[in-house]
Amino acid sequence: MTQGRRIAVGRIDYANAWPLFDGLAEQSRDLSYELVSRVPAALNHMLQQGELDVSAISSYSYGANAQDYILLPGLSVGSVGRVHSILLFLKQPIEEKRPTSIAVTTTSATSVNLLRIIMTMRYGCEPEYLPAEPDLDTMLETADAALLIGDPAIRASRNCQGMQVLDLGQLWNEWTGLGMTYAVVAARRQAIEAAGEEVYALYRAMLRTREANVANPGHLVEKACAQLGGDESYWRTYFQALRYDFDERLQRGLQLYFRYATELGLLPGEVSLTFLEDQIPQKVNE
Repeated sequence: MTQGRRIAVGRIDYANAWPLFDGLAEQSRDLSYELVSRVPAALNHMLQQGELDVSAISSYSYGANAQDYILLPGLSVGSVGRVHSILLFLKQPIEEKRPTSIAVTTTSATSVNLLRIIMTMRYGCEPEYLPAEPDLDTMLETADAALLIGDPAIRASRNCQGMQVLDLGQLWNEWTGLGMTYAVVAARRQAIEAAGEEVYALYRAMLRTREANVANPGHLVEKACAQLGGDESYWRTYFQALRYDFDERLQRGLQLYFRYATELGLLPGEVSLTFLEDQIPQKVNE
């Protein structure tokens, strides 16, 4: 980070990350930071380039840049089972015909590489992956299937008659018995060296934000109904299915994901999970 600049914090611009950020201002009144909202792919790039100091990013992006990042423990977007917003739409059931081409979202690296792992190692097929903007009808004009994530996936799932829809979180859990972590919160090592106390204070504020939202998700449900449609029952199920605490089961699932990605050449080498230690702020810079 540049000397004298407020720390820059990246927020994933999807409903699945709301519990990590909604209400953060109230939990961080004494902190000075800039909040930037983008889709995961944009945040991945900005953190890698040093335009952000702390950000929610795709788990895959952490794996590709682990030497430069420190994870903030207890903060993630994951699931043990259905995730509801990482969906593969197929023209024909996969049991009847393996897809030869899949149009994939350009907004998240984790989901695309999770799909590659599942297709190769679980279904034994190597389809062509076609990067595309997240519009289901357009994607399926040139491909047998389409991968959507986040809010576009939720919207598309309401109007997909005649298609098979596979939830990648459910597929992963049925196959491995583990959870999957789609996004983590990471800080650049340089930011911790330059402003360790500020990063630590932000981390504590994010933990308080997560705890408050998970305990009382009603306002998130109301916001989702107003902004994204659907009914209250759907959104309560949605937020309850997601896991934000990055516990041991989610960590083991992510480590397996990294191992498979390395075996398939999707990552250059082994990945270790390195966490910001839970210690007093004065020791962060030591």
